[in-house]
Amino acid sequence: YGRIGTTTTEFGTTTSWLIDVVNLVTGHLDVVGGSMFPKPVASRPPKPGPGGGFRTGRGTSRVRGLPEAMGENPVATLADEITTPGEGQVRALVTIAGNPVLSTPHSERLDAALGELDFMVSVDIYVNETTRHADVILPSPSALQKGHYDLLLLQFAVRNVANYSPPVLPLEPGQPDEWEILARLASIAQGQPHDTEASMVDDLVIGSMVGAAVRDEHSAIHGRDADEIVAALSRDGRRGPERMLDLMLQTGPYGAGFGAGPTDGASLDLLLANPHGVDFGALEPRIPEVLQTPSGLVELDHPALLGALGRLADAVDDLPQRGLVLVGRRHLRSNNSWMHNIEVLVKGAPRCTLHVHPDDAARLGLTDGGRARVASRVGALDVAVEVTDAVRPGVVSLPHGWGHDRPDSRLRGARERAGVNSNVLAAHEA
Repeated sequence: YGRIGTTTTEFGTTTSWLIDVVNLVTGHLDVVGGSMFPKPVASRPPKPGPGGGFRTGRGTSRVRGLPEAMGENPVATLADEITTPGEGQVRALVTIAGNPVLSTPHSERLDAALGELDFMVSVDIYVNETTRHADVILPSPSALQKGHYDLLLLQFAVRNVANYSPPVLPLEPGQPDEWEILARLASIAQGQPHDTEASMVDDLVIGSMVGAAVRDEHSAIHGRDADEIVAALSRDGRRGPERMLDLMLQTGPYGAGFGAGPTDGASLDLLLANPHGVDFGALEPRIPEVLQTPSGLVELDHPALLGALGRLADAVDDLPQRGLVLVGRRHLRSNNSWMHNIEVLVKGAPRCTLHVHPDDAARLGLTDGGRARVASRVGALDVAVEVTDAVRPGVVSLPHGWGHDRPDSRLRGARERAGVNSNVLAAHEA
């Protein structure tokens, strides 16, 4: 099993693939006790039969020609796209709650590039290391003023569960919801008048989603009247993500289907009536149902993966000669850079420290509580040392998401425990 610890490395893709290979060749793929696939409650069932498979490189980035993956270009080349003149040069940027100045490779390079933009808008509650570059900051409501359903992480759940957290506090008079801010931005980006109502964008989106569902022969509402479904979703004044979520729940694998499914089937009403969530059962084998490969089989021999094996083989002899290996670290109370301005979460002993094994510390003359200089070919940092046997000899560990020392960010709590930005050390190209 592997997650971030095995992926944010030089050979992360190969490592992730080999985890799947080990599960498969030992008979632990898609069986209880092994690597299994949840059946997310808010999801469309996969279409039966072979599919197109997973592809990358349907396009490339403008400057460095890097292949796209899942419709996205690597953020490591964003600075190139901003600073390199020519057709398609990025001159404006929208960020939503992210902090790429701390979270991207060779991040000081991106920090400088953001200063060259013609226009930048950020949807954020903080003036942080990234949003300090923005011409306009649009503050979204507090997390306590927004509903929450975890569409992403429930796809990795260990049981098929669903839970929804409605807003705890109401919006202030005249305060736009986050979805309304994003809808207005999307409308403006498409060339619509700046005063286009967010509700119009919302109606277009939900209408498109319902239309696709009633046309889909595999959908629980295939052939139904689209206006009837939209009316059912909109009762009690529901708008925005709540309507979308209700549609996804009702047409998902456990859905109520707007009356066509079981009376206790999944719906937003069901989750609101069960604030601690609903358990739809244990994971069950799903192969070949989930396979979307052209052959209908598990295909291990993708050319990109096999090609990476050769690069690993070429590096094996060199790896022992590289000296100390730097690995990342993430603490429960400081995920990425999100939580560092919240006193109750960051109080206590400093956590942005360099973990060094006692043997290495003795060899290098480092002491617990002292300082060390960590350098790569693109940057260098001075960081506090924490001598610990939590890491193995030959490995040092530095957490990511820190480095809150920019003079014009407004994160008083985070600046008091600024730490260092490990991405200063990460190269943006091989």
